Amino acid sequence: MTRTLVTGGSGFIGSNLIRHLGAQGHTLLNLDVAEPMDAEARALWRRQDILDAAGLRAQVQAFDPDFIVHLAARTDLDGRSLADYPANTTGVQNLIDAAAAAPRLRKVIFASSRLVCRIGYQPSGPRDYQATTPYGQSKVEGENLVYADRSLRAEWAIVRPTSIWGPYFRVPYRNFFDAVRRGHYVQPRGVRVHKSFGFVGNTVVQLQRLLEAEPGRIQGQMYYLADYEPLELHDWSGRVARTMGVPVPREIPMAVLKLMARSGDLLATLGWRGVPLTSFRLDNLITPMVHDLEPLRAVCGPTPHSLDDGVRATVAWIQQGKA
Repeated sequence: MTRTLVTGGSGFIGSNLIRHLGAQGHTLLNLDVAEPMDAEARALWRRQDILDAAGLRAQVQAFDPDFIVHLAARTDLDGRSLADYPANTTGVQNLIDAAAAAPRLRKVIFASSRLVCRIGYQPSGPRDYQATTPYGQSKVEGENLVYADRSLRAEWAIVRPTSIWGPYFRVPYRNFFDAVRRGHYVQPRGVRVHKSFGFVGNTVVQLQRLLEAEPGRIQGQMYYLADYEPLELHDWSGRVARTMGVPVPREIPMAVLKLMARSGDLLATLGWRGVPLTSFRLDNLITPMVHDLEPLRAVCGPTPHSLDDGVRATVAWIQQGKA
């Protein structure tokens, strides 16, 4: 039976991955500092900080995995410098060292982030970076540690989840669904923006297929994780609204949104947390973000869930009060 170790398996993507791989018959271990969001997965969890190198190595050796999916990270944007994100640098090195000593390990997937480049930037290759935040810089450092390593005997690949959404999600896309439900979400009038987003039900299938690809197929590669067809935000918000049974979001002039964003900037400067709209967020909203998913499609093939499937599953999860 396949033995799969997931670091960060108590988080959003990790919770979905644990549930999916469990249904596929994998023997699983989740290493995380936090308890699982899915209570049914508690028996698979061991509290482990990836900054504790000795403890991490002992856990990996005791479990003796075939596969490792490394999702554990600090993912917020609140840090002021690279030094605020040791989990994304030192933690990656600790995982590499532990994996290098695992005798039966076949593959390791390291999760990075699309924020190794600014939104809208089209990199010329996998090591062309333009990070604009300390978080993004920490993920660049993590990728470079993987590329520089020569100790791993197992096959490895890097994945960059784009904007993944679905059950168990939190900031920022849970906020998006809540804003649509409450009538607080508004669209820039006349603006139509396409984005490479991904429903988590498809993301976990893609991760499984990367793990199960024929030997050597993914070695040293980098893949963006998203649904193959980009969604359009106005259309997506309308689908969410109709599924929830609420009015579709209103459209307001861009000048008004920019004024609201500048007000948000001021509130953020004064120390307010969770400001709904800032200039950074508005720029993210109106900037196209479409990635090349063909390398991923070539390995993983079709995904099982449509956009409407994902919206229905996510709305059902919210309405069941499982958040």
